[in-house]
Amino acid sequence: MSTSPEQQPTLTEMVDAIAKTYSVAHADDDDQRLAATLVYNAGRLAWRLREQGVETDFKTSISDVVTDADRAAEQFVAAVLSTLRPEDGILGEEGTARESSSGRTWVIDPVDGTYNFTRGSDYWCSALALVKGDPQEPEELVLGAVHRPAMGYTWVGGPNIPSMRDGEKVRIDAAPSLEKTCLATYLHPSFLANDQVREPWNRVASTAATLRMLGAGSVDLAGVADGTSGAWIQHSVPAWDWLPGKALIEGAGGVGRKISAGGVEWCIAGSAEVVDEIATLLTHD
Repeated sequence: MSTSPEQQPTLTEMVDAIAKTYSVAHADDDDQRLAATLVYNAGRLAWRLREQGVETDFKTSISDVVTDADRAAEQFVAAVLSTLRPEDGILGEEGTARESSSGRTWVIDPVDGTYNFTRGSDYWCSALALVKGDPQEPEELVLGAVHRPAMGYTWVGGPNIPSMRDGEKVRIDAAPSLEKTCLATYLHPSFLANDQVREPWNRVASTAATLRMLGAGSVDLAGVADGTSGAWIQHSVPAWDWLPGKALIEGAGGVGRKISAGGVEWCIAGSAEVVDEIATLLTHD
């Protein structure tokens, strides 16, 4: 029997069905395994939707975008967490919000690097963090998980959980200095004309051995955790772009810090030595 167009399930209905099936299969997962499989499946869902074609909307600028795939991936993660962790809070980039009764909150970035995603680039990921307390300034960062579909990589770890990439432990080596390491960073073009912000950033960027500015913070941070890059810096970073990668950094023996300079708040990650050097460059002319 064929199904008429009117009877075809909507994307929302399809995602709900997927989430229900997933929840049954993963009902006994601990937090670490749940986070890793959630970002894996969210990333794969977004990937499949992109192949079918997605609609893109603009947020604050031409490069700040959101797609149906972002919303569907966040819906999937939130639906599973609502079933398997009903007392935990949820904070999602695309608007999902639920108060916590447990003191814990899951922070969701369904597609990090959406501009890249819409342009066909492979430099994007799905990311998730679990915190205790206010997700904007958590009392404790429990864990983070990141999945990059194009490479098939899944990272998971936290301050008290050794960071792993596909089951293999990763570790940040102490870098001798910023001038001998690769700096992953991002500065929106609108800030290039802002001397107050640009100058501190330029002191850091011009000191590094080389720069990478690829537009997906959680991929960048996961790369610092596994040694692909040496350090990372960006200002005014939302919780969903910072916490998953920060957890991986700390689980790999590194440091994630915030510091104010040039009228904005910078997030810095890497080895303790290089983070200290970056902090000094930011705050001293």
